[in-house]
Amino acid sequence: MTDTGTTILVTGATGFVGHRVVHHLRDHPARPRLRLLAHRTDVPECCAAQSETVRGSVTDPVVLRAACTGVRTVLHLASAITEDAVTAQAVNATGTASLVTAARHSGVRRIVRLGTAAVYGLGPHRGEARPPVRPLSVLSASRQAGDRSVLTAGGIVLRPHLVYGAGDRWFVPALVRMITRLPHWINGGRARLSLISVDDLARVTAALATRPDRLPASAVLHPAHPAPVSMRDLVTVLCRHLDLPLPRGDMTPSAALERLAAAGEAPLARRLAQLGVDHWFDSASLWKLAGVTPGPAVTEHFAACAPWYRRHLTDTDVIPATATA
Repeated sequence: MTDTGTTILVTGATGFVGHRVVHHLRDHPARPRLRLLAHRTDVPECCAAQSETVRGSVTDPVVLRAACTGVRTVLHLASAITEDAVTAQAVNATGTASLVTAARHSGVRRIVRLGTAAVYGLGPHRGEARPPVRPLSVLSASRQAGDRSVLTAGGIVLRPHLVYGAGDRWFVPALVRMITRLPHWINGGRARLSLISVDDLARVTAALATRPDRLPASAVLHPAHPAPVSMRDLVTVLCRHLDLPLPRGDMTPSAALERLAAAGEAPLARRLAQLGVDHWFDSASLWKLAGVTPGPAVTEHFAACAPWYRRHLTDTDVIPATATA
């Protein structure tokens, strides 16, 4: 593997965010060399072009040492989204620590890790630069352990809250399910939330990777549209574009949690805890560091994503058949 001094290693390059990051890096004027660490999924042709692929996993220290040779920046986008404690620990915690060790041994200048604001717990969160970390699940705890390894090594951790767009199997599907199972406003829909489109997240992540010398050490940044959106505005937009009836009446968060728990909807109850109170974060420093301008807010942008959601939500029977056009 040639040491070019401008090589960027990308883990998770075939994922929801990762393949878009690769696309933006390929089109960047700096034209960095790309090295993609691929585990099980084949690298799409569009990502493989103008890049080299290393086969292996973040759980394999030997592969990581080879992958980091000659690399200037590591974009660590891989993670295991699972409640299986063994897998979560192996990939998110131990795997990240091994990657950091390999990167430092190889003289990598900067590591940028994609994390999650879920490590902050229930909230409310209202613009704090770095809220206290209170992971509430095995998954969040493992991801926080990985974050700690990166920050200790002087790297950057990106913690988006809610990410939407084509390919999203987690946020909007869960919200739609909640709307259909619990068709009431929670606290009048007043909670304010930080969202970012997957395209904006990929664009700003790629921009950060091309300017490692301008990034502060051991920083936590929050990718989000600068303007938080109210839960009421968000749900109204989703209902309009997905042909769902608007919620009626009002419930307190505690009453809603009790109803979902009684119905055996524990995962939705956990999601409601994130959506029923303020969870918004200041993203101004991120956009300034990256040198890019955020795209439109979800209230303007969701119409472009709606066709993808309509196809996939209908396929999985999340949207009732009577609600589709």
